[in-house]
Amino acid sequence: MHGTELAELSAFLAVARYRSFKQAAVERSVAASAISHTIRSLEERVGVRLFHRTTRSVSLTEAGERFLSELHPAFGQIEKALDSLNSFRGTPFGTVRINIPNSIAPFVLHDVMGPLLKQNPGLHLDIVATDRLVDIVEEGFDAGIRFGERLMQDMIAVHIKPTLRFSVVGSPDYLKGRNIPLMPGDLREHSCIRYRYPSGAIYNWQFEKDGEAVDVEVNGPITLDNQELMVEAALQGCGLAYVWDNRVMHHLASGALIRCLDDWCAPDDGLFLYYPSRRYLSAGLRAVIDMLKAGF
Repeated sequence: MHGTELAELSAFLAVARYRSFKQAAVERSVAASAISHTIRSLEERVGVRLFHRTTRSVSLTEAGERFLSELHPAFGQIEKALDSLNSFRGTPFGTVRINIPNSIAPFVLHDVMGPLLKQNPGLHLDIVATDRLVDIVEEGFDAGIRFGERLMQDMIAVHIKPTLRFSVVGSPDYLKGRNIPLMPGDLREHSCIRYRYPSGAIYNWQFEKDGEAVDVEVNGPITLDNQELMVEAALQGCGLAYVWDNRVMHHLASGALIRCLDDWCAPDDGLFLYYPSRRYLSAGLRAVIDMLKAGF
């Protein structure tokens, strides 16, 4: 088997994984037209149609499904064989694909990426930061980072740093003439900047104190899907925002924002890197895990 055939098979796996030529092209850093051409060449060479294509969707044919079931384990063995060469190197090589929520990515990875790549010059990180709920198996990630309560089954979870917490903040202009909330229920008397998940669901503000957990359905004049915009809205006096504490520390220090309900905002020490239990743990992923556990 020569290099062109391997490239075709790798492209087939990517399209089958995403059910999308566009997404497969993004993963492989090529144009969608190049992926389409590669798949067409593979189908012409084997004489069998592997995908059903419409303007809206891509799906596997019966032949494609069978081909995928037999090809996927073989590529897993190839990946494992390549990774075994790391035992002869001082540092691991290869690509590690990680999914992480966009809202926490800067705080989790801020002090990690530089040292990780300096210590492992053969390593390539492919990080996708999105607040969309991602199935790391279906979308071809080696691992994901998520809080423990949202982990899927059949995953190995490794506790990592840092410890993060939310804060309720508002500008002095907004709080002027208003009662500062002392209990979570007081938020119903305030304009709050709501957060919308990529799924469309609105986030209820969650608090905890002395073992008591409280969820509050807040209301306000603005709903956003980005924490940076939420901070900006709070700075402009649109209402109270509930955002990651790391994102507003310098605004709190300068007095541009004021912290509320501090004793109800408990630190969340439940951050995990997770990967499928049946997946081979590569040397590259092991290096990533070690760095995140150390919490630089």
